[in-house]
Amino acid sequence: MARTQGSHSDITGPRIREAALGLFARHGYAAVSMRQIAGEVGVQAGALYNYTPDKQSLLFRLMRDHMQDLLAAYDDLDRPGDPQEALRQFVGFHIRFHLQRPDEVFIAYMELRNLTSENFTEIEALRRLYEDSLENILRKGQKSGQFSVTDTKITTLAVIAMLNGVITWYRSGGRLSLDEVEQVYWDMVRRAVSA
Repeated sequence: MARTQGSHSDITGPRIREAALGLFARHGYAAVSMRQIAGEVGVQAGALYNYTPDKQSLLFRLMRDHMQDLLAAYDDLDRPGDPQEALRQFVGFHIRFHLQRPDEVFIAYMELRNLTSENFTEIEALRRLYEDSLENILRKGQKSGQFSVTDTKITTLAVIAMLNGVITWYRSGGRLSLDEVEQVYWDMVRRAVSA
């Protein structure tokens, strides 16, 4: 398929993804049309199909890119062997990584239902890899006697859900600094799992 005259795939492609991200986060995937995305970018609706086969592919790519970026950033950390230190690092990493990407986080959790079953399976597998990182920390802490949790999987999901809550209310310049908020959340997580 020929590219629209004057367009640049290295510029227009990312602009399309950025526009879709913002629109999906504000209005929801189901309420957004390809025509709206095109309007936001400033191209004809038909031009979008030079960059993505359809709206579903666009949603899937946004979610997959977010999960791959998350996993890559976490894998880049020099992780401590001590479970308590590893858990402390996870809490700080999760809060700070996600605060910089509120739209991606919203879409990653709220739009799962709009994925085809094949796309859902792939995104769910990536999510499980990240969840497994935390669950492995909890298991190591249980084994060492530092943590006491009834069910590591439920605790994993509960901790991630609690940490995700920061994204909905935290504002820079508020009553507490990000360092203070991170410390409060670390204290809550630590107390929740401590032996």
